[in-house]
Amino acid sequence: MTKDLSYTSHVGKNLREADLSDTDLRRAIFDGADLEGADLSGSDLRGASLKRANLKKAALDRADLRGARMIKANLGLSNLQGARLDGADMRGIRGKYAVWRDANWWDANLDDSLRNSLSKKWPQK
Repeated sequence: MTKDLSYTSHVGKNLREADLSDTDLRRAIFDGADLEGADLSGSDLRGASLKRANLKKAALDRADLRGARMIKANLGLSNLQGARLDGADMRGIRGKYAVWRDANWWDANLDDSLRNSLSKKWPQK
């Protein structure tokens, strides 16, 4: 991790296309923030709050999202390949068309409809 933004607040901020790759974002707050197209790959987002955040087309590959609160976030077309999702609260998210390869979505708290869609396309290994 090269950058440390842990425990910081970014509520409602415009962070489109921001490069936050390999950043320590533990317990940071991004509620309602616009992170469309942002690069969060390899970042530590354990315990972060991303409620209602726009993460459309965001790179979250290899991100550690354990315990993150992502209620009603938009993850459409985002890349979650290899992300850690243990205990992440992802109820109400939009993410059917995201890339979930090698992400442990089954260990996250998801709506049943999304869980059913993901189990068909990205089966548990």
